[in-house]
Amino acid sequence: MRESVQAEVLMSFLVSEELSFRIPVELNYEMGDPYAVRMTFHLPGDAPVTWAFGRELLLDGINRPSGDGDVHIAPAEPEGLSDVRIRLRVGSDSALFRAGAAPLVAFLDRTDKLVPLGRERTLSDFEDSLEAELGRILAEESAG
Repeated sequence: MRESVQAEVLMSFLVSEELSFRIPVELNYEMGDPYAVRMTFHLPGDAPVTWAFGRELLLDGINRPSGDGDVHIAPAEPEGLSDVRIRLRVGSDSALFRAGAAPLVAFLDRTDKLVPLGRERTLSDFEDSLEAELGRILAEESAG
């Protein structure tokens, strides 16, 4: 059984209003971490950089501005399914990327076939481990 979904998408790295260049970005989704999507950016002259964020954030950001942390995703145009802007921040630094919505939707569709949205909890070892650990802690507290 397949346990992951991968894709490669060309995105524009928007350095400024006048300067941008296309870079390959690897998209990865794994059943072992069913809530997250990973994007690995291959910038020329630098080591690849991987960002992980919620699959639902990517899905929401294709249709409307989303994200309130270090990752912001929004449609490039207010109407229609065109391009998507992805802004990544570290402290006061940020990077802006632009990608076609169609390959992102195709990738998300493949992830949904692997793990349907809303069904992540049934697969997540993390949540099972967390519940077991919380149960152990609560048992220790009530015994002590």
